[in-house]
Amino acid sequence: MKSDARRKLVQSMLDIAGVQIDGDRSFDIRVNDPRLYSAVLGNGTMGLGESYMDGWWDCPALDQFFERVLTAGLEERMRRSKALLWAVLKARMLNPQRLTKAFEIGEHHYDIGNDLFVKMLDTGLNYSCGYWESAVTLDQAQEAKLDLICRKLDVRDGMGVLDIGCGWGGFALYAAEKYGAHVTGVSVSREQIDFARGRAAGLPVEFKLLDYRSISGSFDRIVSIGMFEHVGVNNYRTFMEVAHRSLAEDGLMLLHTIGRNRSGRTTDPWIAKYIFPNSMIPSAKQITTAAEGLFILEDWHNFGVNYDPTLMAWYERFRDSWDSIKHDYDERFYRMWTYYLLSCAASFRVRRNQVWQVVLSPGGVRGGYRSVR
Repeated sequence: MKSDARRKLVQSMLDIAGVQIDGDRSFDIRVNDPRLYSAVLGNGTMGLGESYMDGWWDCPALDQFFERVLTAGLEERMRRSKALLWAVLKARMLNPQRLTKAFEIGEHHYDIGNDLFVKMLDTGLNYSCGYWESAVTLDQAQEAKLDLICRKLDVRDGMGVLDIGCGWGGFALYAAEKYGAHVTGVSVSREQIDFARGRAAGLPVEFKLLDYRSISGSFDRIVSIGMFEHVGVNNYRTFMEVAHRSLAEDGLMLLHTIGRNRSGRTTDPWIAKYIFPNSMIPSAKQITTAAEGLFILEDWHNFGVNYDPTLMAWYERFRDSWDSIKHDYDERFYRMWTYYLLSCAASFRVRRNQVWQVVLSPGGVRGGYRSVR
């Protein structure tokens, strides 16, 4: 197929989303290299992402482009590729989140440089959706999220709290400082643990480089914020079993996770290759199936629309700080990170992805759980 024919075919797909090739609107794309057409037609979302990283196309407002593409459902057509078929086959045959591969996500994503995340995230270094109900700034949204979690869990002075996937220690430090909790945080990222330990001086907080399957001890409360996306459907039950054996009989657990609208076993091939290897977004059905017989569902809160402003704030901070950190990266990384943040922002904007906070108890809260918002 000649280049002109490939261009016409791609344009016919974009017409469904109201996007024009070489148009002048903020969501239109500008083609810098005609190889884009073959990349998209042959490799779907992988080809679209890689060609953007290579500079083959640009868009003034990438989030608006994806808002239109996702609303029109074009990604479903583009996903019919060999890369996706192989990903599905691997997910059914293998367990990509097995214990021997548990530390890969830390090395690939979270260990790429603390300075990047310091520049991009809020002051507390919280790498998950903020709570913007009454917030104006990113710092306010993240602190509101942390306080919301503490109130949902009824965290009190002296309680032992386990933070599964503690990141750079944002929640652990907040719960210790504001609520007097004794927090144990675990992560598979060495960079995160080292950084978190440096922030915890004088506080009743302990950080461990540890996979969740190796957790021991008993805790009054358990929280997991933005980590369940790395567990994988083959291990959801194991995760719940570990949490159940680690939680006091009268304890509470809060699971904060991105959620998908339909059950699946794979993630977008581009995201899996370049951003979050071995990642998998759970569905509500998969979460409740994994928890059945172990926990009682006390509360389910969806505030996924809050991830759009969170991601846009991260992007703006990343973009504005690029000159101060670019010596550690390259232009292709800048384009990759931009694509990641803005495409994800659009996915929450159009409600393709959700953010759930699920409160669970081993035996039910006596008298009933009172929902907190």
